[in-house]
Amino acid sequence: MPQGSSQRPRTHRVAVIVDEGTNPFEVGCATELFGLPRPELGLTGPLYEVVVCGPATDIRMNHGFFTLTDVPGLEAADGADTLVVPGRPDNVVPRGPAVLDAVRRAHERGARIVSLCTGSFALAEAGLLDGRRAATHWLWADSFRRLHPRVLLEPDVLFVDEGDVLTAAGSAAALDLGLHIWRTDHGAEIANAVSRRLVFATYREGGQRQFVERPVPDVPDLSLAPLLEWAQGRLHEPLTVTHLADRAAVSPATLHRRFRAQLGTTPLAWLTAERVTLARRLIELGEERLDVVAARSGLGTAANLRVRLRREIGLSPSAYRRRFATDAGEAISP
Repeated sequence: MPQGSSQRPRTHRVAVIVDEGTNPFEVGCATELFGLPRPELGLTGPLYEVVVCGPATDIRMNHGFFTLTDVPGLEAADGADTLVVPGRPDNVVPRGPAVLDAVRRAHERGARIVSLCTGSFALAEAGLLDGRRAATHWLWADSFRRLHPRVLLEPDVLFVDEGDVLTAAGSAAALDLGLHIWRTDHGAEIANAVSRRLVFATYREGGQRQFVERPVPDVPDLSLAPLLEWAQGRLHEPLTVTHLADRAAVSPATLHRRFRAQLGTTPLAWLTAERVTLARRLIELGEERLDVVAARSGLGTAANLRVRLRREIGLSPSAYRRRFATDAGEAISP
């Protein structure tokens, strides 16, 4: 949606399926992401509306911490544009046929299907993931492979976007995928505003690792945060990995290890992703000169900008501008 458009689009309907034993955290993520008012966006109405529905009127959540009452039936999901299936801990127990039928119906009519954490088990049981890439919580990866060998499981990534079916890994990755959906639907500027409201990392790519196994260090804090902040203010400069290593007063090899350990990616991949994100924001804010966007984002040339945008989001700069650009001078308030 063009962020400065005076014509508000139809509100996107999101249905969240809860079932016996559903994890409250993922349900909370979905409702926080898509169900709350967003006055910080300065829009005339909500971009999403959320309904929580299930196969029974009363749903006992994971470990019986609480019970949801007066839950609408699964027919409430039949009009949803996006269907969200959170996880639950008893994944070896098949989902009820009513839940699986609701997932299949939604997929067959063209709704976007999203699983959070081990909700991917339900999508696999419904037959939506055969021959396709998917993510799930790393702790359940072996069980998932055993139960669903036809799915191309990627056990380390934060989330996988297959277009009509999106799957997130464990718990907090639900927020990463949710912000990815905001970015896909409404552009980087609005997604950044939502992430600021969540006080959550602006963007972690889906391909980053879910977890890092390392001992608690007995050395002073070696957080990359100061270096990242420094680099984000200089993306237009010809920064290289060597420049980053010099700034951190370490060797490039050491910097690479720290990026892998703390971010699950490489310095070069992080730098490129930050530049692409900045380029997208510049386009959204009305800059039409591709050479200016490329220079200010550090991508160098308009040709490289085109290649990077197509590789990252599958759109040319002109197509991205048509979809997301604001009128000149308009912006989302911080």
